[in-house]
Amino acid sequence: MGRGTAAGRSRCAPRATPRIVWPLTLAAVLAAVAGCSVGVPDPAAPRGVPTTSALATPTITPGHDAAAVAAKDLPLTAGGSLAAGVAVGLSDGLREAPGWKAVKENVAGENRYLKADGCVVSARVRENQGSLAVDGDDRASTVELFKYLDPTILPGYLKSGTLRWGGEPDKPGPRVEMLVFEGGSAPGGKSTAVLARLFATAGSSVYISVSCPDPAALAAARADVAERLLVVPPTN
Repeated sequence: MGRGTAAGRSRCAPRATPRIVWPLTLAAVLAAVAGCSVGVPDPAAPRGVPTTSALATPTITPGHDAAAVAAKDLPLTAGGSLAAGVAVGLSDGLREAPGWKAVKENVAGENRYLKADGCVVSARVRENQGSLAVDGDDRASTVELFKYLDPTILPGYLKSGTLRWGGEPDKPGPRVEMLVFEGGSAPGGKSTAVLARLFATAGSSVYISVSCPDPAALAAARADVAERLLVVPPTN
């Protein structure tokens, strides 16, 4: 995956198979990001959405003003303003942030980044999430996504957070609301957090896990993620 504009390279190629493509539980994913050896492949799952050097050519949706949607914040209550079935994207801008480097590029649909202090970030975009989506309700849909990843996660454990909604890093711009699960940190263990959103109308999801040596490092890593991993609005 080559470097490009701040909008980044989105994973927006459509998939025809209506399958939930989350082969790992949340606990397994966090363990893998933290450095444990975990291998739970799902041979039936489609390959990750490929990353490209530019946004995919849009399919025009009559009466839909994508530019207007991209120009303002997208809270969980506004997911219905997206075009039906057109996936969001996710930039790879974290690779250009001070202290970070890319260590995996589109491996089974995952980009992974390592910071000099030992923090690890895994970022994915998934399509064909209709089986989890609750019509017109991104909050409920995202809760279902977390429950699918780990049934022990209750809705009350999830907090609100934001990422950039297009735009450019370090400049004022709209934000997209996410739900955040913060994992505990035992003495000597990793501090972890997961940010995710299932866009019910768009039929796709964004998932970012962060694992760091301690809470202070996690807070700094999450600030980098919030500014550098831009959620890319659909262009049609």
